[in-house]
Amino acid sequence: MKRRSIQWLLIAVAVLLVAAGGWRALSERKLQQETVARAALQKTQAMLELAPTDVVPVQLRDLAQGLPLSGSLRAVNSALLKARVAGELQGLSVREGDSVRAGQLIARVDATEFQARLRQAQQQADSARSQIDIAQRQFDNNKALVDQGFISKSALDTSLNNLQSAQANHRAALATADVARKALDDTQLRAPISGVVSQRLAQPGERVGVDARVIEIVDLSRLELEASLGAADSMEVRVGQPARLQIEGNPKPIAARVARINPSAQAGSRGVLVYLSIEDGSGLRQGLFAQGTLSTGQASALAVPLTAVRTDKPQPYVQVVENQRIAHVRVQTGARGQADNEVMVAVQGLAPGALVLKGSLGPLREGTPVRFTGSTGGAAVPAPAPAARKPSP
Repeated sequence: MKRRSIQWLLIAVAVLLVAAGGWRALSERKLQQETVARAALQKTQAMLELAPTDVVPVQLRDLAQGLPLSGSLRAVNSALLKARVAGELQGLSVREGDSVRAGQLIARVDATEFQARLRQAQQQADSARSQIDIAQRQFDNNKALVDQGFISKSALDTSLNNLQSAQANHRAALATADVARKALDDTQLRAPISGVVSQRLAQPGERVGVDARVIEIVDLSRLELEASLGAADSMEVRVGQPARLQIEGNPKPIAARVARINPSAQAGSRGVLVYLSIEDGSGLRQGLFAQGTLSTGQASALAVPLTAVRTDKPQPYVQVVENQRIAHVRVQTGARGQADNEVMVAVQGLAPGALVLKGSLGPLREGTPVRFTGSTGGAAVPAPAPAARKPSP
């Protein structure tokens, strides 16, 4: 019995030794795999190369500060040609894009009825003129009879009143004829300004009413931008301040200048409308969307491109190259402005000369080794002084 127990004990010890050996072998294999994975990761990270154009040094820059604005372009001079009398529209031949000049006959309304009304008014005026002649002769005869004592003076007064009434009727008939003549002239629709037809709102043969819109004309020689600014921002705006605008479809920035400021705020939004004249509007069209910056001054500060500041952590940070590795540095942002045709932002937390990665590279793992294209080892750019910063979380 005692001998059998010893045998079982030896068997258990053997099993434990085998299990321990297997566990140790598995641990060593797992450690070896992790070592190989880390080596592969370091090898992959070591392959990261940057071009010198992928970084920008932190340096003191003169930032052109300004207010962002946007809006649509519109012509300073535009006009809607409307029908001034009702009738059938005739002779309308211009279409969108056609040039017209001020005073040009654009269309006309059927004038048959208005011509008849003018003839009627003229005939009534002629009839009233005849009544004046009759009343005048009667007055002259009665005056002679009164002088001879054949009739009383009251008959002369009556004839005088008849003469004055005939004269008043004649003047009224002339006024009626003038109104009819004006209505006849209104059947001809003439362009109020020179410009280009932007809309044709009626068709030939269509019966139009009074004040019906026929065409819209815009003068593209003078364009302006209408932008709405907040009440606080509008206090910094003055007539004559310059601005740089980017027009959709136009790759080149356009210069503009504040021409007018609306003295009243808009109801509801409390925004203030500002009107900027376009200095060179050749090739531009009414209605194009524009956005840009209204210059309000300049400031000098350590700045980096706005796109380089990342916000995917609780606090904004930038990616810098320190000791040939990627480091994340917290920053405090300040004033924004234009510099070298790019939106820059003032930052605190970086030393002058620090190399900041541009935002187009995307997020990179902190501690990733880097080297610059064309260098055999290390960066081809002089190593910057270490940034004074707080450790990144």
